[in-house]
Amino acid sequence: MDTVPDGIRDVCGRERSLVARTRQRYAAVQQLLAEGASLSAISRQLDLDRSTVRRFARATSIDELLVKAVNRASLLDGFTTHLATRFTAGVTDAVTLHQELKAMGYTGSVQTVRRWLHPLRSATPAAPPPVRPAIPKPRHITRWIMTDPVRLAPEQRAQLTDALAYCPELQATATHVRDFADLMRKRRGERLLDWMQRVEADDLPALHSLITGLRRDLDAVTAGLTLPWSSGPVEGNVIRIKTIKRQMRGRASFDLLRKRILLAA
Repeated sequence: MDTVPDGIRDVCGRERSLVARTRQRYAAVQQLLAEGASLSAISRQLDLDRSTVRRFARATSIDELLVKAVNRASLLDGFTTHLATRFTAGVTDAVTLHQELKAMGYTGSVQTVRRWLHPLRSATPAAPPPVRPAIPKPRHITRWIMTDPVRLAPEQRAQLTDALAYCPELQATATHVRDFADLMRKRRGERLLDWMQRVEADDLPALHSLITGLRRDLDAVTAGLTLPWSSGPVEGNVIRIKTIKRQMRGRASFDLLRKRILLAA
């Protein structure tokens, strides 16, 4: 049995494409020669240069051709061990490896390095992309942030935690919103200025607009967060009057509106 020349297989142990192509061409040329075809006819039929056909026709065996094919000099000769070691270590970027080889004296192009790495990449199974949790709708996230964490269902709390972990800006916003809710529930208006300064220290333009509005009537906001009284009853009556007015659809006089309000009281 003939000895297989060195270099027939690539770095992954598979037969090199050059070797496979040489075998196919040699078999085709020899078959056509056996059928009595001339070198010119074979050249036209296989779309090969006549000198290439002559070389395949004069070869005494396929091994003679393979020895010449696999022993061609390459600019990567002397660097393949370094490439294989670095690829195994996890450095798979062709540009990075090309820069390393240039520092070692390599004069070839990055395309040559990329072609050499191709069999390794195709033999290495790609890692499956990480499964990311489904992104909740913005209105759901808003409601969860505005709700007391102890009142959230375990599933909602877990989804909110995942969403905040993926977005530092959202995490900061949730923290400020909950701190402000604490000021409202516990009437800690004296801490409002400190809260506003913390908000302004973060890159959160939407909350900065809120701070601008609070500063326009800071005394009233501070009083609302400190004193036990509320304008809630007044606002409730205003809403009730507007509801009665809309029920008449603008077709009744003021006297009728007055009577309806008094009777509904």
